Amino acid sequence: MQHLPSILRPSKPKTLIFLLPIPSSLFPTGYHSFSLSLLETNGHPNHFKQILSHAITSGLFTDPSVSSKLLHHSLSSSNITLAFSHTLFFQIQNPNTFAWGFILRAYSRSSVPEEAIGIYNLMRRKNIVPGDYTFPFVLKASGRLFCLVKGQEIHCLSVKLGLEFDVFVQNALISMYFQCRVNEFARKVFDLVPGWVRDVVTWNSMISGYLHNDSCEKALKLFGELLGDINVSPDEVTLVSALTACARIGLLDLGRKMHGLSVVSAFVDVFLGSSLIDMYTKCGRLENAQEVFDRIADRNIYCWTSLIAGYVQSNLFKEAIELFRDMQVVGVQADPATVACVVTACGHLGALDHGRWVHGYSERNGIELNLTVKSALIDMYSKCGDIEKALEIFHGLMSRDVYAWSVMISGLAMNGQSDKALQLFSQMETSGNVMPNEVTFLGVLSACSHGGLVDEGFYYLEAMAKHYNLTPHIEHYGCMVDLLGRANLLVEAEKFIRSLPIEPDVRMWMSLLFACRSHGNLEMAEFVANKIEESERERVGHMFYCPIFMLLPQGGAMRRGYEQ
Repeated sequence: MQHLPSILRPSKPKTLIFLLPIPSSLFPTGYHSFSLSLLETNGHPNHFKQILSHAITSGLFTDPSVSSKLLHHSLSSSNITLAFSHTLFFQIQNPNTFAWGFILRAYSRSSVPEEAIGIYNLMRRKNIVPGDYTFPFVLKASGRLFCLVKGQEIHCLSVKLGLEFDVFVQNALISMYFQCRVNEFARKVFDLVPGWVRDVVTWNSMISGYLHNDSCEKALKLFGELLGDINVSPDEVTLVSALTACARIGLLDLGRKMHGLSVVSAFVDVFLGSSLIDMYTKCGRLENAQEVFDRIADRNIYCWTSLIAGYVQSNLFKEAIELFRDMQVVGVQADPATVACVVTACGHLGALDHGRWVHGYSERNGIELNLTVKSALIDMYSKCGDIEKALEIFHGLMSRDVYAWSVMISGLAMNGQSDKALQLFSQMETSGNVMPNEVTFLGVLSACSHGGLVDEGFYYLEAMAKHYNLTPHIEHYGCMVDLLGRANLLVEAEKFIRSLPIEPDVRMWMSLLFACRSHGNLEMAEFVANKIEESERERVGHMFYCPIFMLLPQGGAMRRGYEQ
């Protein structure tokens, strides 16, 4: 409570001491108006304390307009805690609508949005009718808490109060329903809002809501509807959301059209530029992303990170690290997302020294090593062979998501510690906090393959569908072929490939061909080579046969045929 003036320091929690009010008639006419004007023009905390003390001792604090302005200032000041403002609010004898709205807004945006619900309930118990200034903040809190029942309760009350045409309330309802993942309710609210009432925020709430709930096609369809609306034009926020949707589903042509629209509308700035970079990189057009990047004058961290991530996604790991160095030269401070991308690039290159430097750089510069960054570090150290450092980071995690478990399991597998990898998977299962996904099982099956654990491999493959309702993909079946090949069960591997519920790809047959060469099985090698030739003749052509020829054992009939 160090921000409280001495006159206000509480004798017990959440209680302010009021001195005997001095009649306002003793102060010059307009004195309190002058004080509040001074407060608006000079936000120094000491001045606020003086004016607050004066308002309380003079009795002016009982004036709703005075108390609400003081509350608003306390909530707007970074030097005053929310706890102090909370106490101040409850000293107002008869808060007006603005005071209720100010405290609701503050809590709806805070780390404790449930407090906003509690204050709203108190408001209702006092028979105070909420209005258009209070509903949006309670709806925001309801959405953040995924409290659909409370949101629907407020929706019903807003209709009773005739607020169905209030654009702020309707926009808040749309956002709340999307946060509670009931897209159809959000759409109903949107459809009931007349076209003359909708503003660009209404459309943005819908488009970003669909995007948030992974309905990119619906988001883009609605964007198309917006372009046909003569009453509203898209803004920068609209284009960023639409570009993000294009990036996620790889719609390059539509993304280019939006790029053109942003240029015509003079919207291209650093934030939209980073979205364009992200869209082009995810659509595989790194050269276009580089062009956008080069044209942005004042690049922020989001622009740099978007392009670095694009290089990583395109497997241009060396270029990603070089771009990170360029970023250091111009003095742009990295953030956790940047660090995660660069660390990933180091892992793929096996650049342990550089990865260690990036790790140290992050710690020296106070960059938050969040779960994403630490998982990337675990993956990097594992790929670079420093499994002990990877384990040290993993065991130091306060919480673990499925990705953290998965990279550690895969790291142990690739470093030849199959037993430890499977033990860690068992710990993950018994923890009960995280369910394994398809990536987790890739690590588990890889551990079985490296350890020659055939029976265990089939057990875990079956467990995917039986215990976790996961469908094995081509990569999981590829691990099993590799497992059988390493164990010299070549006939079983060939039968396994033929029995698959999906069409096998050439990588499976090549894996089996490598196994045939390793175990010197000429007959099976020639059979598999023929199989590859048959399946790839039309797609690849003659040049594909050279690697197969090189893989065949010395003296094989097919090899002699190639040599002739």
